[in-house]
Amino acid sequence: MKELFTKVEENALYVASFFGIIVLLFVIAFLLEKAGQKVRGVKEPVFGTRKIAVIGMFSAISTILMLFEFPLPFAPSFYELDFSELPILIGAFAYGPAAGVMMEFIKILLKLFIKGTSTAFVGDLANFAVGCSLILPASVIYAFRKNKKTAVIACVVGTLVMTVFGTAFNAIYLLPAFSKMFHMSLEDILAAGRALNPLMTKDSIVSFVVACVAPLNLIKGSSVSIVTLLIYKPLSPILKAGRRG
Repeated sequence: MKELFTKVEENALYVASFFGIIVLLFVIAFLLEKAGQKVRGVKEPVFGTRKIAVIGMFSAISTILMLFEFPLPFAPSFYELDFSELPILIGAFAYGPAAGVMMEFIKILLKLFIKGTSTAFVGDLANFAVGCSLILPASVIYAFRKNKKTAVIACVVGTLVMTVFGTAFNAIYLLPAFSKMFHMSLEDILAAGRALNPLMTKDSIVSFVVACVAPLNLIKGSSVSIVTLLIYKPLSPILKAGRRG
């Protein structure tokens, strides 16, 4: 715990920027959620007592799932697959985009208290941003019209947005940041990708993220979406019981 607070002090400006991004996404999610309620002709509190309790529970489940990461054969070992977005997408479908952003934030916060950060919060910001790139568009679309067809469209759009955003985010920001932080040349990172993935035809960042990062995000988004579509309806009556509380 002391080490975590020390890193917060050492990276105060970056942490402040991190919180700024969280607040901005929450405000956007809140406004879009209210717009969706208006279109549907309903008026519900964004947060209620029972809803907050379920958000906390789903965030905790998400944090546990985040601790179980699986390496993939087509990407270097520092890219691993986890399914921490599953309970968050279910919760965001039930309680709206603002709840989804809140769960993403709580997940990262709990992870920091449990494991700390080995990347000076860079990896944690990446996890939050990429997670929100799935949760936010999917839950916003579903918030405007809640039926099975819209849920499918929402999951497809969310998966595609996460794939595109996660790929671009890695190319533009994350890979250069990790290269600088861990004193690794980009050439070494690209070589590690090319050694594992025959689809990487050039030693370039673009080739790396298209061959290694895009499939990872596509697999994760698709898996989370499929499971959500299968189990959301049976869970929905239980979750909806507390929507006004």
